[in-house]
Formats: sequence, C-alpha cells, structure tokens
Amino acid sequence: MEENHYREAVCPACGIIDRFGDKWSLRILVLLQKNGTMRFNELMRNVPNISQKMLTTALKKLEADMLVNRKLYPEIPPKVEYSLTPLGESLMLPLDGIIQWALEHSDEILKHRNKLESIKKKQDS
Repeated sequence: MEENHYREAVCPACGIIDRFGDKWSLRILVLLQKNGTMRFNELMRNVPNISQKMLTTALKKLEADMLVNRKLYPEIPPKVEYSLTPLGESLMLPLDGIIQWALEHSDEILKHRNKLESIKKKQDS
C-alpha cells in the first residue's frame, strides 16, 4: 500500500495510465479507433495471442473507465458490440503521438536492448 502511495505521489497520472497501458488494452483501443465498432470475436481474431479471459478482463476495465462502450443487443444468441466512447476518442490523439514516437525510435531502442542482452549473456557464461 505504501509503495502505491509513493508511486502516485511521484506521478499522479500513473494510476490512470496503468489502466490502458497494459499489454492488451492499448491494442484494443487502437483496433477500435482504426475499425470503429467491433464485436467480441472480431477483437479476439485481431488481438494476437490474447485469451478469451484476458480480452474480457481488459474490456471490462476499459468499460469501467468509460473508455470503451459495450452495447448489448437483446437477441439470441446475444450480440455485443464495443466502440470507443468520446472519452476514449479523446485519449487517442495523445496515444497516437506516443505510438509514432515508438515507431520512430524503435530501431534505436531495440539496438540498445540487444546490446544489453548480449552483455548479460556474456556475464552469465
């Protein structure tokens, strides 16, 4: 509990960013921005290596934060669609900047990562 309090004092936005900055949520947000409204199975097909449980969990968190809207149609079988809310849409412009930065610097970052991994392997030998 004390560690979380310290983290929030250092970066008050971290608790918010953590909610969409995880492995799956960012991918979901980008897909919904790119494709608009999507059904659960469409998201499953388009998010590589995600389990049904992880997709459900990520969508619930995004919905709880009002970044994603879940629309349930009263049909049998049930039809559920997901889309970005206005709040989710407002997040995408700053995220697009971060994504662009990552793309522009990915070669440099990966080069440094590989160099560090190589050094660690030599030390472990």
